[in-house]
Amino acid sequence: MKQQENQIDYYLLFILFGLFIFSLLAVYSGSGQYQTHDPFYFVKRQAIWYVIGIIVMVSVASFDFELLERMAKPLYVFCIFLLIIVHFFGTYKNGSQRWINLGLFELQPSEFMKVFLIIFSAAILNKSDSERLSFKASIPITLKLILITIIPFYLILVQPDLGSALVIGAVFYTLLIVSRISYLMILFLSANIMGFIFLLVYLHNHFFSVFIKIIKPHQLDRIYGWLSPYEYASSFGYQLIQAIQGIGSGQLTGTGYNQGIQVQSGRIPEAHTDFIFSVIGEEFGFIGASIFISLYFLLMYRIIKIAIHSNSVYGFYICIGTVGLLSFQTFQNIAMTIGMMPITGLALPFVSYGGSALLTNMIAIGLVLSVNIRTRNYMFS
Repeated sequence: MKQQENQIDYYLLFILFGLFIFSLLAVYSGSGQYQTHDPFYFVKRQAIWYVIGIIVMVSVASFDFELLERMAKPLYVFCIFLLIIVHFFGTYKNGSQRWINLGLFELQPSEFMKVFLIIFSAAILNKSDSERLSFKASIPITLKLILITIIPFYLILVQPDLGSALVIGAVFYTLLIVSRISYLMILFLSANIMGFIFLLVYLHNHFFSVFIKIIKPHQLDRIYGWLSPYEYASSFGYQLIQAIQGIGSGQLTGTGYNQGIQVQSGRIPEAHTDFIFSVIGEEFGFIGASIFISLYFLLMYRIIKIAIHSNSVYGFYICIGTVGLLSFQTFQNIAMTIGMMPITGLALPFVSYGGSALLTNMIAIGLVLSVNIRTRNYMFS
């Protein structure tokens, strides 16, 4: 076996540092419309969350990830318990009940469920056969994965938080694709998902009274605002139109830092959180946005590389689950600001202002680093 002095992926840490710089710059510029006495209020809080996140990431990375396999089920059950607590006693704001008030800060259990689901799903998949399973043999393990996914999916959906519920679904589907489960089973589930989407469209067009019982009115409003933003320019489509105009006005090189007309005028609500990409697109332009997006591609590349070189199947699934978690959130957040996807309340990983989402992503990166640190290269492998 080749002895390796250092297994820390410094490329991954450098990418995180780049996203950290973008985060501080964009949070400062995007929060201008909310600043009163202290212009650095949100930036300082974001920096503090980053420091806490780094401490958590290092702690998780120093922990043997394989020990989590035995802790996976208790962690999952504990987070389900927290989601139930939110349902009955959670803090209600902005039309949703997603948080538990702990005094000094508010905890959002749905964020941590994303990581705990990866840990538990990876543990289940790790027990499957090393060979590709037949359709019949895939049924028990597929049902287990569906069961542990649909419970948090429902509890998060009724908060309501469609964005986080979709992330739960994305994690499930990503792990399903790379698992040993039969391709026919994956195709069968994909066909059912597509069939459900077509059913929703049919119900909307022919049985709207039934459709509205499935899709909440505010969710339908967001779909209308996405499909026909200019038709609903004064209501559902307002935020999307302002974001598109802001990003478009950035052109090649941007309007200049802290000089974005759409952002600084306050026309883009939540510019330092959900719509933070509009700040980057407007003030840094196409070049700046391209460099920014490239950091995410490099981040996914490094995690996939760590997964491929891992000696542990469990570690492989953890890494791929993390890729599904981060890539879907990144795509959804950026896509919703340019009109490619409906608007949801998903934060842009490592960049949007907020504590719970940042800690969740740092925990996920800590798990990836733990896998990398404990990977050994063998001379005759």
